[in-house]
Amino acid sequence: MHRLGASMELDQLRYFLSVAEHQNFTRAAEGLGISQPALSRSIQKLEEELGQPVFERKTRSVSLTDAGTLLQARAQQVLTILEDTKAEITDDGHSGRVRVGAIPTIAPYFLPEVLQQFSREFPRATLVVQENTTDNLLKSCTQGEIDLAILAVPVPARYLEVEELFEEELLLVLPPDHPLVDKDKIRLQDVEPYPFVLLDEAHCLSDNIVSFCRQRSFHPVAVERASQLAMVQELVSLSHGVSMIPAMARQLDLSNRRVYRSFTGKKPTRTIAVVWNPYRFQSRLIKAFRERLRRGKSFPHTR
Repeated sequence: MHRLGASMELDQLRYFLSVAEHQNFTRAAEGLGISQPALSRSIQKLEEELGQPVFERKTRSVSLTDAGTLLQARAQQVLTILEDTKAEITDDGHSGRVRVGAIPTIAPYFLPEVLQQFSREFPRATLVVQENTTDNLLKSCTQGEIDLAILAVPVPARYLEVEELFEEELLLVLPPDHPLVDKDKIRLQDVEPYPFVLLDEAHCLSDNIVSFCRQRSFHPVAVERASQLAMVQELVSLSHGVSMIPAMARQLDLSNRRVYRSFTGKKPTRTIAVVWNPYRFQSRLIKAFRERLRRGKSFPHTR
């Protein structure tokens, strides 16, 4: 078994980091796929070797002691170095794993074609996809849990590399019987009297929409919020309000229960970017995937 120093094992460090992340032994054990007693014994042995506790035990949770905080930083560094070293040694440019993260308003619309094309070009590569909110993806990218993330700017993260890929228009979506459907040209102020259906506040798309409207002295009133873009589209179909939908999502919407229109004049857009941790080893496969993303198409507006 791999050992550090006299007796500290790599598995102990992995187990320790999992407990630190979950702040709970039961959830950490479930995530690791081991029993809670086995996890507790491993952490106890680690604390005996260090001569002091790394966790402060509470009734239903744990928190790091000062020693635990120091160990957390060092353990992450050690495991990162080992993972990157192994990846660099085994990097042949054709096989290996690429862990990709994407926000929910991008993943199901943009990624399938990219993943399919990349798999044809690199059949020995393994692609792992994680869908999550911007904050969680940035955290995963920083900690090396994913190799890159695809999201919308702005990206509130330091120490991460950000490369813009393309700009995408946000289209107005209306129910078929809405009064604006028959208008030849629709300006932003035309939708001001109508209620909006937006994604909940965990999604950056809502920030894009609200920010665009506020810059033009208009604050959209959200009467309903949904957790998924498909639900926003359905609520619009049911005349609960209007909304703005990314062009990539519109391209996959074959329903005749919604009408999409492009605004006249200055159009709302969002910029899609790929983000990665420049301090982690970037395999030739990961670089090839980034190049595949650069060749990905932008999404034109729709009348």
